[in-house]
Amino acid sequence: MIDIDTLKFDEKGLIPAIVVDAESKKVLTLAYMNRESLKISMEKHLTTFWSRSRQELWLKGETSGNYQHIVSITADCDRDALVVEVNKDGPACHLGTDSCFTNPVFESDENHAFTLEGLMELIRGRKTEKKEGSYTTYLFEKGIDKILKKVGEESTEVIIAGKADDKAETIYEIADLTYHVMVLMIQMGISLEDIHRELASRHVIDKKVKQEKMGGQQG
Repeated sequence: MIDIDTLKFDEKGLIPAIVVDAESKKVLTLAYMNRESLKISMEKHLTTFWSRSRQELWLKGETSGNYQHIVSITADCDRDALVVEVNKDGPACHLGTDSCFTNPVFESDENHAFTLEGLMELIRGRKTEKKEGSYTTYLFEKGIDKILKKVGEESTEVIIAGKADDKAETIYEIADLTYHVMVLMIQMGISLEDIHRELASRHVIDKKVKQEKMGGQQG
């Protein structure tokens, strides 16, 4: 960990802080911290900024309830900018949107970024706005039994490919299984955030178990 005294604040005593969702890695907002707000942020584990317009400290969520719980703070190579990863309680933007960055300026027709969130939205769209000829829409029309049958079939395919020690085929089948599980999730109203929270809770439990084992060995 670096000492905050090595950070380079500008002539006004400020350093830009890029706030990122720790789960989705989506950029939420760009704000500024001074030395005091950074120290408060680290002490409270809650983002606290310096408002340039009001010229005062600003604890994000103090009024709205949309607190941002800090996971990590990282400085760039020049130590004159920060990336703050957070778990948020609500929208990051004062306009009520998930992120402050919602106004597209340019989008390439050739290069596209794939995300699980984007795939979930596409699948959800096939359920709410049925598209003729869409396999996903077909699954939703057939209902839960058909979806569960496909999850079972794809699980078996993963097992067969894994047993054969065929890496490429296993990747292919895991992708198929993942897609069908996501269809099941949409059908049942389960979000990626639900799964993330469940896995995160197990990670905490796993750390506790490891600590207990280490304590037993030392004893």
